[in-house]
Amino acid sequence: MPRPSNPEVRKRLLAAGLDLIHSRGFAASGVKDITDAAGVPKGSFYAYFPSKEAFAAAVLDAYWIDIETRLVPILHGDGSVQERITRFFHALADDHEAANFLLGCLIGNLSLELSSSSEPIRAQLISVLERWGSGLAACLRSGELRADLDADDIASRLIEAWEGAALRGKMIRSRIPYDRFEADTIPALLR
Repeated sequence: MPRPSNPEVRKRLLAAGLDLIHSRGFAASGVKDITDAAGVPKGSFYAYFPSKEAFAAAVLDAYWIDIETRLVPILHGDGSVQERITRFFHALADDHEAANFLLGCLIGNLSLELSSSSEPIRAQLISVLERWGSGLAACLRSGELRADLDADDIASRLIEAWEGAALRGKMIRSRIPYDRFEADTIPALLR
């Protein structure tokens, strides 16, 4: 009879996988690397995840759940819509800065690496982007919007511009693109 799943082992695998995939990328993070970092036998990996792709999708979900838990509440706090959205993206930039801008955004990283070659990862990326967009759109609907764009469209444009800033910030290892996003893009989209 197989041993029952241990939620703690699954959490350790996801944490180790997040660190490795975020810093090295999916292709450069082998199952053995992940299990070694988690301190579990390699064979136990497949007791929790049917494939490395399924694992990466779970890592992506865990990454976004962390952001939803820690940062999305900012969107529903005090202040104007623009202030709340700016604080939310500023907090995301703080996360990137804490890693010296070496990691970038896992969503953008996996989009570049896997969205054209892995349907399960592409589907999970779309799901995360929809959840992110929904959170931003809900915030946008709590205030006055510009007449030419609806909340969902503004949310999509914010995410797309953010991902560009995150990509450039990672490349040049600087907060400058994030600061430009806050100073120029957010006000332009919310005018």
